[in-house]
Amino acid sequence: MKSLEEKLVKFIQEQVKNAGFKKVILGLSGGIDSALVAYLAVKALGKENVIAIKMPYKTSSQESIEHANLVLKDLGLEDRTIEITPMVDAYFTNQAEASSLRRGNYMARTRMTVLFDQSALENALVIGTSNKTEILLGYGTLFGDMACSFNPIGDIYKKDVWSLSRYMGVPKEIIEKQPSADLWAGQTDEQELGLSYKEADEILERLVDKKQSLEEIVAAGYEEGIVNKVIQKVKASAYKRKLNPIAKVGEVLGRDFSF
Repeated sequence: MKSLEEKLVKFIQEQVKNAGFKKVILGLSGGIDSALVAYLAVKALGKENVIAIKMPYKTSSQESIEHANLVLKDLGLEDRTIEITPMVDAYFTNQAEASSLRRGNYMARTRMTVLFDQSALENALVIGTSNKTEILLGYGTLFGDMACSFNPIGDIYKKDVWSLSRYMGVPKEIIEKQPSADLWAGQTDEQELGLSYKEADEILERLVDKKQSLEEIVAAGYEEGIVNKVIQKVKASAYKRKLNPIAKVGEVLGRDFSF
């Protein structure tokens, strides 16, 4: 884990320096992903250059808030809270029929709106907290929790998030709890995904890193229905992992241009 820690710490330092900034800002949810990123950021930049903001909604669990506070205390970070309930409820006043999914996505985008506004106030880069498993499965909100200036853990699976968190001293209460986006009472990641992170990581490693086919993965002992579910989630969420397409009508597309 030491090598991985060093690589991610160096990545954070380079991204911040190359962009001409000194500080980073992140949303601290009380979950393991944002906790790990906070630890990495402090290791890379020092606590004086890391801003962590809690953004609870009225249905957020007290446990999540307490776990976020554990991270703040352990790292010596300033306790900052911006309540998103008034913002979210103002929109849904005339949207009473909105589903849990719509509400959850809106909460995620509201939090990112807050972070990017605060980043302008603090002259800080927004640092991402989505891991490789979530990104590949599409388990994230486009322009919500998936939005950031850069992401240090986007290429490590959930199992590595757990391992690196243990290595870096993230509080065990956070490491051992059931992963949840805490969007509504009783919500858990694995319940929504329909499979465990352990299953997802093992199948994704074979599918993405080892380039194995469906038949090869099934032959290795995995249930075909579960493998198919993972493959379909990866395919269906491909658009989330790409820059938005722009019709090219001239010789040079602006996004392609560089000095």
